[in-house]
Amino acid sequence: MNSSWEKVQLARHPKRPTSKTVIRHIIDDFIELHGDRSVRDDLSIIGGIGYFEGIPVTVIAQEKGTDTNDKIKRNFGMPHPEGYEKALRLMKQAEKFKRPILVFIDTPGAYPGLEAEMRNQAFKIANNLKEMMCLDTPIIAVVLSEGGSGGALAIGVADQLLMFENSIYSILSPEGFASILYKDSKKANEAAEIMKLSANDLFDLKIIDGIIKEKNGLHEDQAFGFKELRSQLVKRLTIEMKKDTQKRLNDRYQKYRRMGVFSERI
Repeated sequence: MNSSWEKVQLARHPKRPTSKTVIRHIIDDFIELHGDRSVRDDLSIIGGIGYFEGIPVTVIAQEKGTDTNDKIKRNFGMPHPEGYEKALRLMKQAEKFKRPILVFIDTPGAYPGLEAEMRNQAFKIANNLKEMMCLDTPIIAVVLSEGGSGGALAIGVADQLLMFENSIYSILSPEGFASILYKDSKKANEAAEIMKLSANDLFDLKIIDGIIKEKNGLHEDQAFGFKELRSQLVKRLTIEMKKDTQKRLNDRYQKYRRMGVFSERI
């Protein structure tokens, strides 16, 4: 079994597929929809509609980019406030038309720059948490590679939360954690071991609902990983679509109440 730091390296592997690749392989007839109708179209978040196994779905995904130019265009997967507004707009549309929502999380965190703060980044994230708790449609979220802090959680409130075997999900990066705890970011490997950021750790803690298997890293065998992903999504989506609406909403609330994310009913 890989150490936590080795899993961090696998999650960040430059050849690891991004959300665009996942969507291309498992979503049929995908149509991307753009913009928040207020500021601009944040390209670090992809949103649109398509079919999964014949079921109309809305897809929300964070996209880091592939080559250098694409990474810059996508802001390395760090959304601005308008990215979260776009995501919520499309989620509300999904609720209106009773489409399940599939979310793919892959971000080191929300963009921490001055302009993001000026456009109320923290409020946009908090608002998404509140709204997603009450969305009247099934939500399945998958951590593809990195799930960093509130930037990941802002689109990650879900009925079922899954992680790829070599992905990570944490309050901040190991480097940031080490800078705070040890006053030395070079001790990130030590920090990773105590952060409980791996899929196995989070499954044991009952934070996530399932682990999607990989074979020597998703970059080594995409076909195997995507087959496992498809299988898990079919299983989880079937469960959630069969639930009575009120039961699903109550289960979602209880799930996050148990985690201590929300201290009182919204």
